[in-house]
Amino acid sequence: MEGGPASITLTPVSAADAEGLVQLRIEAMRESLERIGRFDPVRARERFLSGFDPACTRHIEMGGQRVGFVVVKSDGDTLLLDHLYVRPAFQGRGVGASVLQDVFDQARSAGCSVKVGALRGSRSNDFYRKHGFVEVGQGEFDIYYMRP
Repeated sequence: MEGGPASITLTPVSAADAEGLVQLRIEAMRESLERIGRFDPVRARERFLSGFDPACTRHIEMGGQRVGFVVVKSDGDTLLLDHLYVRPAFQGRGVGASVLQDVFDQARSAGCSVKVGALRGSRSNDFYRKHGFVEVGQGEFDIYYMRP
């Protein structure tokens, strides 16, 4: 993926990148989790590592700098946007929107929908709604969305 703000690219991840991705996830989620009283870096690490698959994960790079990561998994007739994290200093610059467009292109090519879950109270809910996701359910801590 090229283009978009300051040339955003997606690059492969290896198993050796796991700890760095955990730290980025914690950095990106910290504010939302603290706001609802659920910030626990140990739980965040374990939860991410339990489903970590380098083959489904890509670094998000902007101007040669790693600014986030995305995890997209095939789930039957849908693509699961399992993780999309952008470092707080790079949020609001179109990085996430550019990555979402790439995910939408993958889904369109495969003829499937995209599903995602977002933490209740997180600004990511507004982000996903703005990009065409529709709420399809709720869990104890998350809201679930689909985009046809």
